[in-house]
Amino acid sequence: MTPRRQQILDIAADLFAARGFHGVSVAELGAACGISGPALYKHFESKDAMLAEMLVTISETLLAEGRSRVAQAEGPREALEALVEWHIEFAIAHRSLIVVQDRDWSSLPDQARERVRALQRAYVDVWATQVRRFDTSLSPEASRTRAHVLFGLLNSTPHSGRLPDTQMHDVLRDMAHGALGLA
Repeated sequence: MTPRRQQILDIAADLFAARGFHGVSVAELGAACGISGPALYKHFESKDAMLAEMLVTISETLLAEGRSRVAQAEGPREALEALVEWHIEFAIAHRSLIVVQDRDWSSLPDQARERVRALQRAYVDVWATQVRRFDTSLSPEASRTRAHVLFGLLNSTPHSGRLPDTQMHDVLRDMAHGALGLA
């Protein structure tokens, strides 16, 4: 992805998070990016395509980095610690994307929605596998449930992040470690 294309997606994410996907016009997007609305079509086929690329790309990134951190870990405890750290980094750096994902999910084109859903399921499985490796008494469903609960905690950052980022990071890490039994 070109730096300009990424810049446009970052600006769009902030605008969509603030006003909703349907609350932002192509003209407003263009103006925020320093170009005309129609000039956005040099970079993206449509506003829908922009939303799709935004959410598919971040889902691919979450999965790839999650897998990478697990691969580098020496065991399930270290893998979970690395996954927690990665997701906190993501949640703090990409608050707008979390809001867009939650609020504008239904605006995704069908094909993109299915792609994002598949990537999310794979990401949950990465977490659930490590949760179960760490606590072998858990069933696969209980492990997936714990992963989903942790995402709820960590992805609450756009709504609950009243502390400076470094303090918020520590609170999220401590709470996630406590929930996983890593504390």
